Amino acid sequence: MSTRTLTLNLVGAGHVGRVLGRLFASSGAFALQDVLTRSQASAQAAVDVIGAGHACTDVALMRPAPVWLLAVSDDQIESVSALLAQTHDLTGAVVFHCSGAKASAALQAVRAGGALVASVHPIRSFADPERVAREFAGTFCGVEGDAAALAVLNSAFEAIGARLVPIDGAAKTVYHAAAVFASNYLTTLLDAALRAYQAAGIPEAVARELAQPLASETLANVFRLGPAAALSGPVARGDVATVARQEQALLDWDDATGRLYGALVPLTADLARRKHGGA
Repeated sequence: MSTRTLTLNLVGAGHVGRVLGRLFASSGAFALQDVLTRSQASAQAAVDVIGAGHACTDVALMRPAPVWLLAVSDDQIESVSALLAQTHDLTGAVVFHCSGAKASAALQAVRAGGALVASVHPIRSFADPERVAREFAGTFCGVEGDAAALAVLNSAFEAIGARLVPIDGAAKTVYHAAAVFASNYLTTLLDAALRAYQAAGIPEAVARELAQPLASETLANVFRLGPAAALSGPVARGDVATVARQEQALLDWDDATGRLYGALVPLTADLARRKHGGA
């Protein structure tokens, strides 16, 4: 059966749920049916944003559907899965979540009830959901789960422009940690740089301006040349005295930032050895 004829129920409608619901509905990848959130008002607001679906506030009142998306927080996946298994006959239905931190194994309750399960994680920041909805085409999604579930979901996600990357479900936590490094902790590192510039007497607005070309060029080099070739600076040069002096200066200024700097030295030294042809 074509995914264009399949009905989708949405449980949870935060940024991710609303964006995917809207894209599925507008593309015809799925026909959106019932949308469940914590309150009637928020469910109706989600339906209004999505442009399709019927607002619900009780999982037991949701109508049967061949496909279910659990767009809830990570810590709610298992409990919602158990509640769904208790209230619905899911034999042959596809149930999936979009968590980057948990694998499809978190849906064991519905799997035990006869459902096919999977996880599809869009590798994007959803801080600006309107922009993500406009520019979703080309988004990479890490996918894993039952083959029959993925056969249905792959077609639907390809219809909204996703680029699907199979991942090892057993390594899902490490996979998600990679995204934390690439996005969240990168933000933390840049914040440390900006605060250090300000500690040297540079106003915040100017610090952002002077750091941007350095950070942007470094990112471009990492993705163009690879991390080892892109590495520069005192650790790459083997300037041990400078590194030690900087670490101590940072410890004297702000202990947590100094310890962060020190924690990065061994990993950066390993990268420098790869840059210079070491093991």
